[in-house]
Amino acid sequence: MESKVLHVLEDRVLALGPKPDAASPYRNFKLTRDADGIAWLLFDREGSSANRLSAEVMEEFEKILGELESRRPAGLVVRSAKKSGFIAGADVNEFRGAADPRAVETAISRAHAVIDHLEALRVPSVAVIHGFCLGGGLEVALACQSRIAIEGARFGFPEVMLGLHPGLGGTARFTRLINPLQAMTLMLTGRTIDARRAKALGLIDAIAQERHVKNAVKDAVFGRLKRARPGLLNTILNSGAARGFLASRMRREAAKTAPAEHYPAPYGLIDLWEKHGGDRAAMLAAEKSSFAHLMVTPTAQNLIRVFFLRDEMKKLAGSGDKVAHVHVIGAGAMGGDIAAWCANQGMRVTLADMKAEPIAGAIGRAAELFRKIIRKPTAVRDALDRLVPDLPGEGVRNADLIIEAVPEKLELKQKVYAGLEPRMKPGAILATNTSSIPLQDLRTTLQRPERLLGLHFFNPVSRLQLVEVVSHDGNDEALLKRAHAFIGAIDRLPLPVKSSPGFLVNRALTPYMLEAMVMLDEKIDQRLIDAAAEKFGMPMGPIELADQVGLDICLDVADMLRSKFGDVLPPAPAWLRDKVTKGELGRKTGKGFYSWKDGKADKPPLSETGPRVTDEMIDRLILPMSNVCVACLREGIVDNADVVDGAMIFATGYAPFRGGPLNYARTRGSDNVVSALRTLTQKFGDRFTPDAGWETFKV
Repeated sequence: MESKVLHVLEDRVLALGPKPDAASPYRNFKLTRDADGIAWLLFDREGSSANRLSAEVMEEFEKILGELESRRPAGLVVRSAKKSGFIAGADVNEFRGAADPRAVETAISRAHAVIDHLEALRVPSVAVIHGFCLGGGLEVALACQSRIAIEGARFGFPEVMLGLHPGLGGTARFTRLINPLQAMTLMLTGRTIDARRAKALGLIDAIAQERHVKNAVKDAVFGRLKRARPGLLNTILNSGAARGFLASRMRREAAKTAPAEHYPAPYGLIDLWEKHGGDRAAMLAAEKSSFAHLMVTPTAQNLIRVFFLRDEMKKLAGSGDKVAHVHVIGAGAMGGDIAAWCANQGMRVTLADMKAEPIAGAIGRAAELFRKIIRKPTAVRDALDRLVPDLPGEGVRNADLIIEAVPEKLELKQKVYAGLEPRMKPGAILATNTSSIPLQDLRTTLQRPERLLGLHFFNPVSRLQLVEVVSHDGNDEALLKRAHAFIGAIDRLPLPVKSSPGFLVNRALTPYMLEAMVMLDEKIDQRLIDAAAEKFGMPMGPIELADQVGLDICLDVADMLRSKFGDVLPPAPAWLRDKVTKGELGRKTGKGFYSWKDGKADKPPLSETGPRVTDEMIDRLILPMSNVCVACLREGIVDNADVVDGAMIFATGYAPFRGGPLNYARTRGSDNVVSALRTLTQKFGDRFTPDAGWETFKV
């Protein structure tokens, strides 16, 4: 049979081999044989845009391998029929709710046996990889004798992001194939690499253009392709003495960002390699047990929950008319970075300010960002071309969306609206990036208040995924729908919130930061306050966070929220106002609570003999966030507890392994949380009073 084209990938042809018989007995695969006697096995999981390794898929895979053994083709090509890539990894749905490590180990052993069977086939096997090749997908590829990548392919083991490590033999095969130090680093960080880097490391044997895939496959099957081989250095680094030394260093590095008590997976992986890296069979066996015990930890189950929260929040974007031109007013830290991010996502952006200097600074920051996140120099150039300096603000006339990002002053924002509203085209959206001012206050001077909505980004824009989409009772629903779709189009997660002081995130975060100020008033060392939050699992403490955000912004938000909510919040101390008056605003001025250099806070270590973090300190900082989140649910500011948790994680970095402030309350027990809040109220004041929403909060 002549080989034919099976699948078209957008604007290019994938030479996947001959067309399968329409009566194929397999649901998730297509198996054919070409004129050279080579079998082409195409992963094509039924009912999904991406290939994932479910129990059903693995069972069918095992049957096919048995058939191939009996028919003995000249070679086997494993490939994907999906546009999105090779294999995205395991079906994470099957991990949810796992509680018995023995059951997990039994299931993972069955999957292990399939991958082992693939590796043991007595015919040459070749993985041909386009798009993403992640987790279990990379483990399938590692079990093949040869690996050929198409330009643009990406490789990685992201399991650590789910509180796990590779579980289908990847730990043993990866550390044997390439430099184990490089392999461990990739598994410990979850980073992905491109095809060229994979080739340099020896992970793949060749990079081929699509039109040359068939010839490359023939070379691999018939022994003409030079395969990557582990070198002497790999043997040395996998020796017992080297593993012991390197494992100690890896633990020290892991401890800087992932404490063992919160994130056991990196340490489980390091232990696995240190103990068994010299014995492949022992490491393969030990991997199953280690993986199973990690799977049932609260950390893994909460991180898996966060994985699905992200997917659920992506769906909130929905669909709507495309925004092609964005006009940003205010080229400061937030406005400039919002403009840069939109340009990076393919939109035309005009950036306006009252002076040229802020615009120039924003363009410079954008160029630096683009060089970091865009690989091709021509693409960096194109992104910069889309970001247009616009000192006179003429971009307003043609923009589909105008984002106002001027300082948090009601009168200033209203003055800006008065100048731009008459120039806006019909159907354009007016969005404010206000972090706290209610839209009901901002809209009072507008001719068409239905066009005003909030798009509240978080700093740094390029890293924090959440955007609060703020509505008021007079909004045009079609414009709100377009705004949600816009957030999805720029690869961000929309959070629908009703306009209220501080919305959700800042309202929940402010008591956390103000309580830290109160603790400073009590002469508690600022480093100890930060250490208390970090011990709970926050990415940084509230003092350092205040410096990051800017003390002036923190003070403005705190004053506004206290004016609305009164004694629910403590007053900002007078000395904080003095620091702002003196220009000690934090990172952006080089000095706040800490001194800052090269974007990092100078934090001398705490004395080993001084005061230590207490549970009460942690509760004072953390429980008010849960309390406010319950209040926002009760008031209807947000309408979904899971989305609240996702918002706090994706906007503030709230300890992901705890699953969010409401999930933490459930895990701890809402009665316990309410009791702790009452104890704090008796000792420290009414700001800790449990919200009435706890009475109906579902555990």
